[in-house]
Amino acid sequence: MPKGIETMSENNFKVTYEPLNVEETIEKVADRNAGAINTFIGTVREMTNEKKTLKLTYDAYVPMAEKKLAQIGREIAADIPEAKIAITHRIGELEISDLAVVIAVSTPHRADAFEGSRYAIERIKEIVPIWKKEHWQDGEMWIGDQLETTSYPEGKPLYKEATEDD
Repeated sequence: MPKGIETMSENNFKVTYEPLNVEETIEKVADRNAGAINTFIGTVREMTNEKKTLKLTYDAYVPMAEKKLAQIGREIAADIPEAKIAITHRIGELEISDLAVVIAVSTPHRADAFEGSRYAIERIKEIVPIWKKEHWQDGEMWIGDQLETTSYPEGKPLYKEATEDD
């Protein structure tokens, strides 16, 4: 088992309604042998595709979302054995500039920490069942996935759809 996997707890991968604490996420990956801790912080931006966003609402199938976040951690640790990874994603109603996701990756060398962080955010958008509702001045719409390739005009996907990839 890669070293990073041994030291990661399921507690390192959380979905929460609470405001995100960057320091708390970093503390989960702190290691005396780390030469780098890379932190990615995703925030709610005001302008998307030339539309003014008022706020976002994130929803998730939390047990599966946390399971998929842990899977991403294992994937990174399999490729970078000494990596420690923590990912926290917020759900609920978020205002402009609120923190939506915090990813922390510690490794002995900085290049691996950067690589791990980038991999994590891209995989989150690919496999984690978190849905986003964008609220604009002239309307709102659920975005079916974080790659923004599927929309759900009637709302988020049904429970069955969310769990079909298990």
